[in-house]
Amino acid sequence: MTDLERLRRQLGGPETGRLLQRLRRRLTRGQPLTGSLSLNQPSPDERRAIEGLLGRPPGRGGTLTVNLDELDQVVRRSGMHPAGLAAAVEALTGTIAVLADVRAAEAAAWRAASAPLVALGEARTELAGWCTDPRTTTLLRRLSGSPEAAARLANALVAVLGALPAAGEPLSRLAARTTDDAHALDPDRPLATLVRSAIRATWWGSEPLPESAAMQRRMLWYAVGVTVDELSSTVLAVNLPTRPGCRLHTLAGPATALGEPVVLTLRQLTRDEPRFAAEEIYACENPTVLAAAADELGPACPPLVCVGGQPTTAALRLLTALTADGARLRYHGDFDWGGLRIANLLHARLPWRPWRYQAEDYLAALAVHGSTRPLRGSTVDAAWDPELAAALQGRGVRVEEELVLDDLLGDLSEFASA
Repeated sequence: MTDLERLRRQLGGPETGRLLQRLRRRLTRGQPLTGSLSLNQPSPDERRAIEGLLGRPPGRGGTLTVNLDELDQVVRRSGMHPAGLAAAVEALTGTIAVLADVRAAEAAAWRAASAPLVALGEARTELAGWCTDPRTTTLLRRLSGSPEAAARLANALVAVLGALPAAGEPLSRLAARTTDDAHALDPDRPLATLVRSAIRATWWGSEPLPESAAMQRRMLWYAVGVTVDELSSTVLAVNLPTRPGCRLHTLAGPATALGEPVVLTLRQLTRDEPRFAAEEIYACENPTVLAAAADELGPACPPLVCVGGQPTTAALRLLTALTADGARLRYHGDFDWGGLRIANLLHARLPWRPWRYQAEDYLAALAVHGSTRPLRGSTVDAAWDPELAAALQGRGVRVEEELVLDDLLGDLSEFASA
């Protein structure tokens, strides 16, 4: 029978605290309490306590060596604990779990938590690379914090990815349909972070994402047919060649008859499939160009779309629909590093030809109009013209669309009268 009071008095006091801690550490490592254990620089109280346990001085000098086999026998024979030293340490300090066993159990729990992703990768070959990527498991663990939370997160993740790609479904509706929580895919939620990681690896491709974090989120969702901010995402256009019978024609047709610009929301572009008559379509970066074209040419202005800087989801939706119906797209932007980044993004997503937007056009604009505005930011290559970046870097100045506005309007006027 265990004499717990005596055990606490002789082995559980502060004088034997360091010894008891070392013994417990051995047990958590799966090591037996045999052989000897040394305590450096023991205090007089530690020496007296261990002498009382063993019934003899444990030695002198700067190190106190304890024979653990002897101490085990003392614990058993004295009645402090018949099961021996290891059982006595556990009685004094609480249940001891061997670290190797704990880690093995934890690893098994994490594997079980990520098992739904493994199954998803086997069922959906396009997702297999992302599902089996060690970085995905690391991200899941970081965002969840525990195997239990990771299991719940993985199941929700599989439900969302199983519903992608979508066909213009609003983000909140997708979240509610797949997780019963309309906010589960809000930007700050762990599930949204994981889904966007999967989208980027599986559906986005190798082209760079916009610098803006908000725009990155919109673009990734757009890549899988999910709409975000369907009312706040807009695009500016004038004289769209819509075909009768589609919803967009009813909305934009009257404005086209007047040559008036329209602001279209993503919602208006996704209520049904817009249809267009195949024509030459112009696109620009800045609203000033479109406003001036509408003022000068009115209903005679060729179809013109303004991406408004970093392209919105609505702008990409409109331009994609136009080119899908056979429209030939020509694009012009600012001659600066930001303008090249925007154009590269469009170039990666859409077929377009440059509209006065090559190295020779930049140099011609400088020769005619001049510019003293310095280039700012980091250099970026132009995917459609390998000489443009070098020309910009060589001259070191930017040329904005407003500076060449008359040239652009001349092109539009010429096309209108052709």
